[in-house]
Amino acid sequence: LSCFSCSREVFMVNFTIIYVGNIKDKFFADAVAEYEKRIKGFCKLKNIEIKEKRPPDEPNEAQIKAILDAEGEKILSSIPQGAYKIALCVEGKKVTSEALSKMLTELPHKGFSEAVFIIGSSHGLSDRVKRECDIRLSFSQLTFPHQLMRVLLLEVIYRCLNISKGTRYHK
Repeated sequence: LSCFSCSREVFMVNFTIIYVGNIKDKFFADAVAEYEKRIKGFCKLKNIEIKEKRPPDEPNEAQIKAILDAEGEKILSSIPQGAYKIALCVEGKKVTSEALSKMLTELPHKGFSEAVFIIGSSHGLSDRVKRECDIRLSFSQLTFPHQLMRVLLLEVIYRCLNISKGTRYHK
């Protein structure tokens, strides 16, 4: 295990990001690679890509629900045993960077050595995935493309790691 540290103690936390769909645009891929490189200086980071199901043109609600349910089953079967599960969704709780850093830092005290962030497809996440997560987080009430959400999440994780370590990055 790699270390997630703060000024007084060392905590053991690893991160997994489960996301639906791949990144096709080079600028997103470059940003993801840069933040992954930075994060790996702090801790272990694992990525799990779930293939996005393509809906028909102008899908109805039942078709979208079926797609989300199928993606959700793949997401749930990919979650490491015993991990703290965080769903990223617009209706989730809004927290500050400092509050999220504190929450992640406290996970080992609650018996977790791994945090899993889950990013859904362009249609979001299934209700079952949201229910089975320990917390739902929202970065904004705005909707972002899931490729951009992955970049935003990596930046937030990197920021939280720096907050816990007390570096100047956060300032």
